[in-house]
Amino acid sequence: MGSFSIWHWLIVLLIVVMVFGTKKLRNMGGDLGGAVKGFKDGMKEGGQPAADDRPAAAPGQVANSSQSADKTTIDVEARQKS
Repeated sequence: MGSFSIWHWLIVLLIVVMVFGTKKLRNMGGDLGGAVKGFKDGMKEGGQPAADDRPAAAPGQVANSSQSADKTTIDVEARQKS
């Protein structure tokens, strides 16, 4: 009672094709596939930070030279204007 037969799914598919048309369904399928591929690529790149993605020190700030190169913490000294 809870599951549909193959005939129910074929009728639903026929109605969807009639409403949207094959070209629009093909475009939506391609867009969905591209989005999934982009998401997977983003997940692969997200775990591996690239050397170019490291933030540079802002003007007027000096990074501590004793820290290792893979850390992104910047030590600065605050001075008051007189």
